[in-house]
Amino acid sequence: MGRGRGRAFAAGCAVVALGLAAAGCGSSEHPNEPRPQPPTRVSVTVTPRAITVQPPRIAVGPEPSQQIPQNQHAGQPPVRSKAPLDIVFVTANLTDFDSKLEIRGPKDVHSGVLVANGNGSLLTSLPTGIYRVSAADIPSAKPVRFAVGPYRSSSQNDLLLP
Repeated sequence: MGRGRGRAFAAGCAVVALGLAAAGCGSSEHPNEPRPQPPTRVSVTVTPRAITVQPPRIAVGPEPSQQIPQNQHAGQPPVRSKAPLDIVFVTANLTDFDSKLEIRGPKDVHSGVLVANGNGSLLTSLPTGIYRVSAADIPSAKPVRFAVGPYRSSSQNDLLLP
């Protein structure tokens, strides 16, 4: 009687396991969105006479940076999106006046106080468009044009990204 129970139990477990496996498989296609691009870093320098933004345009086409060696032969999928792009503006105020960074365009953004002869950063999301970057309270610093395009590269093939 012990052997009969053991075989019945094993057969029952096999049926349950088969049922769970069939239920858990789901569809054979799993459409995934490309992994989002990490925030783009943009350098802003404020001097008494001008503002410099490097690079002056982002997300306009394929990024010029080289992929890591393991992935150099795997092309990045082109992703066009009207979704806002995450940007980190790293700023250096090389003047003797406290100021604020002003970014005007399809979306207006203002930074906190940029301390005289100091630095700071501003993380924001900007939609595609043309922007004007200026420094408040420093009228002699000539504003500069900054462009955000619709191209987004995916970090799908990049190693060691979170």
